[in-house]
Amino acid sequence: MRILLIEDNDLLAQGIMLSLGKLDFQVDHVTTVKQAEAAIHNEAISAIVLDLGLPDGNGRSLLQQWRHRGIDIPTIVLTANTDFDTKLACLDLGADDYLAKPFDVRELVARLKAIVRRHHGLNQNLLVVGALTMDLNGHEVSFRGEPVNLSRREFQLLLELAQSNGRVLTRGQLEQLTYGWDEVGSNSIEVHIHHLRKKTASELIKTVRGIGYTLAEVE
Repeated sequence: MRILLIEDNDLLAQGIMLSLGKLDFQVDHVTTVKQAEAAIHNEAISAIVLDLGLPDGNGRSLLQQWRHRGIDIPTIVLTANTDFDTKLACLDLGADDYLAKPFDVRELVARLKAIVRRHHGLNQNLLVVGALTMDLNGHEVSFRGEPVNLSRREFQLLLELAQSNGRVLTRGQLEQLTYGWDEVGSNSIEVHIHHLRKKTASELIKTVRGIGYTLAEVE
């Protein structure tokens, strides 16, 4: 899962990035409204963590502009402002959740998973696509009722394909979603897909020639 973190407190941001990185989240960190506007167009972003007090503008106004423009990426407002009216205003403007500082990173992780599940129409931790079932909490996968043993990268890649709702993802998008800023081999995505097909079914992941890959609903 790729997260856009908009936070100008570098110490706090580094702590969040370290904690989320250990849980296989990919985090893009920006500190200003201008940087956030440039980063928001990355199609690989699954969710946003947004601070309200930014050096060149107000996070609440930024959220309002995004929602007005039809940008509906799930967003958690993260702020030291615990005023109830501010919380209600953010939720009314389109925030999916609100978390006051200081906070426990475990709560942030739980809330991120929850808003992404809701965005994809899931009301539990199981993602089912045809004969494929993924347990998002336990990181367990079964196909046609049989357990499938996947590596961490394989699970992440399969999850991104499963959550794309039939959309074709390019190799570049899959690299960003699966590896983030980590170094990636020239054919790593192809190798992972080859292994996933062998462990499930060759027809589960479809190659769209010249574009990328998509997940098929195999029964």
